[in-house]
Amino acid sequence: MSEPSSTKGNLTSVIEPMFESDTVANDSDDPAVWINPQDPAQSLILGTDKDEKGGLYVFDLEGKIKNDKVVHGLKRPNNVDVEYGLVLGGKSTDIAVVTERLTHKIRIFSLPDMAPVDNGGIDVFVGEIKDGERDLMGIGLYKNKSGKIYAIVGRKTGPTTGSYLWQYLLEDNGNGKVKATLVRKFGSYSGLKEIESIAVDDNLGYVYYSDEGKGVRKYFADPEKGNKELALFATTGFTEDHEGISIYQLTDSTGYILVSDQGANQFRIFDRQPDLDSTGSQRLLKTVKVKANHSDGSEMVSIPLNQNFKNGLFVAMSDNKTFHLYRWEDIAGKELLKIKTK
Repeated sequence: MSEPSSTKGNLTSVIEPMFESDTVANDSDDPAVWINPQDPAQSLILGTDKDEKGGLYVFDLEGKIKNDKVVHGLKRPNNVDVEYGLVLGGKSTDIAVVTERLTHKIRIFSLPDMAPVDNGGIDVFVGEIKDGERDLMGIGLYKNKSGKIYAIVGRKTGPTTGSYLWQYLLEDNGNGKVKATLVRKFGSYSGLKEIESIAVDDNLGYVYYSDEGKGVRKYFADPEKGNKELALFATTGFTEDHEGISIYQLTDSTGYILVSDQGANQFRIFDRQPDLDSTGSQRLLKTVKVKANHSDGSEMVSIPLNQNFKNGLFVAMSDNKTFHLYRWEDIAGKELLKIKTK
């Protein structure tokens, strides 16, 4: 265990993680967190091992691998996300959804047992024929106010005409397994690099994604609200790629959006509330350097989990086959650390 840095917000300092996870076999890429509703201290961290013979690893809150829960044999799993309360076989089921690049499928597992509930995987981007346009990358899950759960899926490349992301409604297929129904295609793309990181703000109903080399784009997550781009922000100051996006919630409507500035080993923190004096964009509040190297994926928990993570947990992938676990107060510093209120 590393001791956090004493100078949290200074860009000349590097914030140390509370824990660095055990290593995966090949190439760590993207984390997600399942919060145990009965005992948050027993929550689980999930992380992809992005390789042709990869897997979905499961860790405890000290970054120790829980070998009985690890899913092996996935074909280059890229990104993972978690959602709560999908009704399968009449039972409320928490799920983890993984993009499996080489098979062009999303894989779905129940939590916390990590049992497959997808009949071997669900084909997506069906009908696309150009090179790379079915090679899955990003995933963001959205649960609307009525309880419907959607998967918003990205790929290695796609059209620049506003249909890079495809959104699927996830439901019971009648036999206690998941089926996916395509409900819309949306999302602008600059054509500069690729789109990987996707994050959804369930409470506010927005989806954010990194158009690498260009910025972060914002849309309504609900397909019924249309496909108009609401904002393009984080367009300047990034060293290399725009990568992992994570959301910290202070209240239902306030908090922060963290975006990985991959080449600089730092995260830029934006206001969750739009800047109403501009075009609805998000205002940059702070930049922090972290020990995680060349961080691709990240995830945020906004509630207390245990004595180590009293104000929340930030997980960032590092390119040494690990995931780094940070205390929120070390990331926030004095500038952004506030007492949460309802």
